[in-house]
Amino acid sequence: MIFYFSATGNSRWAALQLAEMLGDRAVDMMKRDPGGYDLTGQTVGLVFPVHAWGVPGPAERFVRKLRGKPSFAYAVATCGAEAGKALEMLSGVFPLDSKYSIVMPDNYIFMLEPETGDAAREKVRAAGPKLRKIAAEVQARRPSEDVERGKLAGLKSGPVHALFTRFACSTRPFYADIRCNGCGLCVSVCPEKSIRLENGKPRWGTRCCQCSACINRCPVEAIQYGKGTRKRGRYRLEALLK
Repeated sequence: MIFYFSATGNSRWAALQLAEMLGDRAVDMMKRDPGGYDLTGQTVGLVFPVHAWGVPGPAERFVRKLRGKPSFAYAVATCGAEAGKALEMLSGVFPLDSKYSIVMPDNYIFMLEPETGDAAREKVRAAGPKLRKIAAEVQARRPSEDVERGKLAGLKSGPVHALFTRFACSTRPFYADIRCNGCGLCVSVCPEKSIRLENGKPRWGTRCCQCSACINRCPVEAIQYGKGTRKRGRYRLEALLK
């Protein structure tokens, strides 16, 4: 069983690739009850994006509720460049036999222009051989560690991640501009269940993990985050690969 958390498609794609290579099944964490699985004796994979050198809150909460002791467990963290100690953080919640990081196009739209075009597609192509290596090692149940932590990993995954979680994960800058057609997609994709429609327009509650699903997946690009995203493009892996 492979469980994945994905907002913009990177981790979903990695999980589906691994599932195909391994003859396994990929399951969206946000669409399943973790308590409904007894993982005793199974091979279990966890795939998630790195958020500020840490594990996204919804993914960590899901993993904490999983039941049973797998016979082999591994995790794959997708990241723009480095994973810090995100995988060690996850292993403290759910013991892992193998840990991996895979570089995928960076799409943290709140601070930068999402990567698109040929350079982004090359990152996806380059991920293929590493995923095949991971699949081979998982199939052989061979413990392994292949993680790009980067410099000052402890600082980034410790105090910096804690500050990010406490202060940066704010919903206050979100709003929908005049292009919003009230489709409600943002409501359904929010992993924190923090968005509701009022008079046909989205309104944000207080919980946010900065996954960017709402802003990147809005079909009319109506959702903004302060002034910074008005002139930035949007990122969805399926659109990039077409």
